[in-house]
Amino acid sequence: MKHVLLAEDDPSILLSLQFLLEDAGYTVTTATTGPDALARVQAHTPDLLVLDIMLPGMDGFEVCRRLREIPALAGMGIVMLTARGREHEMAHGLTIGADAYVTKPFGTRELMRVVRGLLERQ
Repeated sequence: MKHVLLAEDDPSILLSLQFLLEDAGYTVTTATTGPDALARVQAHTPDLLVLDIMLPGMDGFEVCRRLREIPALAGMGIVMLTARGREHEMAHGLTIGADAYVTKPFGTRELMRVVRGLLERQ
């Protein structure tokens, strides 16, 4: 079973996404801060990280950048999920190593299409 780490600080979004991903058959763990997301990835590498950009302690851009510096994590997918959808922010996220960038508000079908696509390529 594929493992997804969901890093999101908004409790309602976190709970909704956790339910959606578990309902689709994935094992889900959660993190609510940037440092927590880093620690959880290093403790048990997920197949996919769904990463909010605006996290307390360390933003998602920095989390992504640090994870992509670790060669052993090269195969882990990263989806940035954020309300920050300006073109330069999207370009920055993809440049530092995100595999996909989904803006809030998002449709669950759109997000699941991205998640499935990234997990199937592994």
